[in-house]
Amino acid sequence: MKRCNWLNLKNPIYVEYHDNEWGCPLYDDKKLFELLILESFQAGLSWECILNKRQNFKEAFDNFDIDKIVNYKEDKIAELMQNSGIIRNRLKINAAITNSKIFKEIQIEYGSFSNYIWGFTDGKIIYEEYTKRTTSPLSDSISKDLKKRGMKFVGSTIIYSYLQSAGIINAHGKECDLYIKRK
Repeated sequence: MKRCNWLNLKNPIYVEYHDNEWGCPLYDDKKLFELLILESFQAGLSWECILNKRQNFKEAFDNFDIDKIVNYKEDKIAELMQNSGIIRNRLKINAAITNSKIFKEIQIEYGSFSNYIWGFTDGKIIYEEYTKRTTSPLSDSISKDLKKRGMKFVGSTIIYSYLQSAGIINAHGKECDLYIKRK
């Protein structure tokens, strides 16, 4: 199989992600929530680094159970700060808790987070070939709205990556078999 030329073919976790997740449209709030948490931890790091720790994050964050995360207190934060399997950044951990609460508020307001996030494109997938671009007018707009709501670590670059992860933006390169199959 031919894949996007940015992919580290030596990392089976990354290859699996590229082949079966990246650019595939997501509508399930639980998966959209997981990706939002993971993307917020990516800030300043590589997505490959986060993917390599994904299972550790899943275990540390109670399988991304939003109802548990919104209720995390200082004892759980201290436990997470001691977990060497995740990114131990207090600001990002606190942001995950805050963002969880806002995610739930958005679910109430829109009926689901999926309705909210896909509403920015009227439910349409944006097809664009992968480039070195890290933001777009779409990610700028969503980032601005999420920040206005109080979310943290949701800058335009993080949101652009999130939109690719959630399949709202499909950016497989022309060299990739998935470019042809999904366009």
